[in-house]
Amino acid sequence: MPVSIDTKLEIKELELKSLFETIRAINANASESDLYKIYKFIIHSNPNILKLALYVLDDKWSCKTHFGTRYNYEKIPLDKRLIDITEIGDYTKGIKHFDEFSRVVPIKHKTNVLAYVFTSSTDRAQDDEMLELDFIDALTNIIIVAIENKKLVRKEQKQQEYNKQLDIAKDVQGLLFPRELPYNKQLKVEASYLPHHTIGGDYYDFIKIDEDRFLLCIADVSGKGIPAAILMSNFQAGLRILSRQVTKLDTIVNELNTLIIQNSRGENFITAFFAIYNGKKGQVEYINAGHNPPFIFSGKNVKRLDAGTTILGGFSELPFLETGSLDNLSNFLIFCFTDGFIETYNEEGEEFGEEYLLNFIKKHLHLDQKELHTKLISELNKYKGKNEYIDDITLLSCKVLKG
Repeated sequence: MPVSIDTKLEIKELELKSLFETIRAINANASESDLYKIYKFIIHSNPNILKLALYVLDDKWSCKTHFGTRYNYEKIPLDKRLIDITEIGDYTKGIKHFDEFSRVVPIKHKTNVLAYVFTSSTDRAQDDEMLELDFIDALTNIIIVAIENKKLVRKEQKQQEYNKQLDIAKDVQGLLFPRELPYNKQLKVEASYLPHHTIGGDYYDFIKIDEDRFLLCIADVSGKGIPAAILMSNFQAGLRILSRQVTKLDTIVNELNTLIIQNSRGENFITAFFAIYNGKKGQVEYINAGHNPPFIFSGKNVKRLDAGTTILGGFSELPFLETGSLDNLSNFLIFCFTDGFIETYNEEGEEFGEEYLLNFIKKHLHLDQKELHTKLISELNKYKGKNEYIDDITLLSCKVLKG
């Protein structure tokens, strides 16, 4: 039986009022769940629409509301054959569950499909059906765009909060590094730090223990961002306290390993190099905890400082812990670096590497340390060409001159 003109007018009046009420609800900042309830009520109020299911893309396609159906579509994933449809049509034939619907209405914002409406209607003239589908398209578009805007606002708020946390963590990390490093005729300590991220994972330190001794440290924490910065701040605090209370380097390293395990819960680890120089004895004691071995240059000799143990935070008890010792030192240079430097690649895919670094330092040992650091970074920039750095980069060098 054809729908009368009066009924058509009533339906159109209802649809128009519904659109105004929906806009009012959006302006009143109704929740997403309330908007879906309003949507369902409006569509359900149309006597010509027998059943409906609305699928929306969040992280994945899922049904947000439905009525009049044989199945609970909130538990049924969208069939892959129905994805990427961009025009209204009867694409559900022969597709399990979805074949109870007669039409698919893709809801698009510009060129992107944000939702699919599956409907079945009463028998009526084609012109009436197309007007009905136009209304469904308009109402759904209003609802979905409003919800997408809500998601965008939440995302922006979350990003703002994250940026605040980043700023705090960046300030915390800035406090980790020593404010001043000694640079005089007897002792020259120079550091260069190039963070790859806003918050890097590298760390270096110089700690004067007493008149005769100082501790040198370089470290690299796995992971980046806020968790890495917090863990490294714990590491720094622990190192500075322990270095003034404990005389044995292996005890310091064991205590730091325990501290990292307690704070990271196995999610992060730290590679580190520690060296204590005793000027009265002319001795360097060191432990390399899974870090790239620094070089020590003394006279015409060069040695990699690789004695020590494995990474910190990986094992409750450090295996094969060994303290390296170098005696009878007067004039020498210790050169430390993180893996970000030697793992930089050129445009041919070749790694900068330890040997390149070692040979470059040998060739320029006569330079002042500040100039040496500057030349090294310039050489690395030239080497990588148009490639980006892939990690944080830290250089730390210490020269002792006693005569």
